[in-house]
Amino acid sequence: MKYPLENLDDTEFENLVALICSEILGIGTVVFSKGTDFGKDAKFYGKANRYPSESKPWEGKVVIQAKHTVKINASCSDSSFQTIIKNEIIPAINILKEADKIDYYLLFTNRKLSGGKDAKIEDVFENEVGIENRLIGLETIDFWINQYPKIARTLNKLLLPLSFDENDLKEIINSFSKVDKKKGNLPKIPKRDIEKKNELNNLSKDYFNNVIKRNLLYIEQIREFLTNPINTEYLGKYENTIDDINEEIVVHRDEFDKFDLIFNYLYKFIVENNPELKSNRSLVRLFLHYMYYNCDIGINE
Repeated sequence: MKYPLENLDDTEFENLVALICSEILGIGTVVFSKGTDFGKDAKFYGKANRYPSESKPWEGKVVIQAKHTVKINASCSDSSFQTIIKNEIIPAINILKEADKIDYYLLFTNRKLSGGKDAKIEDVFENEVGIENRLIGLETIDFWINQYPKIARTLNKLLLPLSFDENDLKEIINSFSKVDKKKGNLPKIPKRDIEKKNELNNLSKDYFNNVIKRNLLYIEQIREFLTNPINTEYLGKYENTIDDINEEIVVHRDEFDKFDLIFNYLYKFIVENNPELKSNRSLVRLFLHYMYYNCDIGINE
C-alpha cells in the first residue's frame, strides 16, 4: 500500500521516521524536540538491530535527518532538493563531524528516489564529508511501513483516510446490541442488481459470499430497528453517518483497489477508535454490510 505522506506535517513525518528507526536501528533512537536541529532530527548511538543488514549492522553514532515535502510527486532529482543538500545538509554534517558527533548519516525524505540518483547523492556525501550514509526515499519508506504493522497502524491514525465521526454509529450499535438477535430468512437477493453493484464497486465474490452473505440473515432486523418510530433519533444518526462515509469513499476511492479493503479499513477505524465496541465488533461489520447491501454506501446501479 502506498501512503500519501505529503499530507503529514513536518513533525508527523519526523515521528514516522523515528518509528522506522526504532525498528531498523533500535529502541535507543532518540528524537529531538522541535526547533533548531543542527542537522539532526534524531540520533542512535550503539549497534543497530538490522541496518544496513543483520550480518553487518552499523555500530557507532548514527545521525538521522528527515526532509519532508507537501509537494505531490516530488523527486530527489528536483533542483530544490539538490539546493537543500548543498546549502543545509552538507554544512551541518561537517559541523557534526568536527565535533565528533557522527559516524553514520541517514537522510529520510518522502520524495521519489531512482536507483541512479541514489548512488549519485551518496557519492556527493562521501566526497564532501567522508561519512558513510544512506538516502531513504519514498519507495523504501512505503516498504518499511508495510513491513511493520505497528507503524502502519500509527500512520493510518495520522492520515485518516475515510475518517468520519463514528460516535453516532457507536450509539446505534450499542443500542442494537441490547436487542435479541434473531436470524431471519435469507432475503431474496436481486441477483442481477447485487452482482452489478459488486462489479461497479470492485467487491470480490469471495468477500461477498464468505463475509457479507452470512450477515444477510439479520438485514431485516436492522431495517426494522432503524424504521421503528421509537428509534427516530437513531435513524437520523444513521443517515448522517452514511452521508459522511459515502463522501469519504468518493474522495479516497482511488487509494483502495478493492471495496473489500474499504470494509476492512472502516472496521478497523471504528473499533480501534472505540475500544468499548470490541465486545460488539461483529455488529460493526454487520452494520457496514447492511449499509452496502441496503445501497446506502458504494456505487449503485
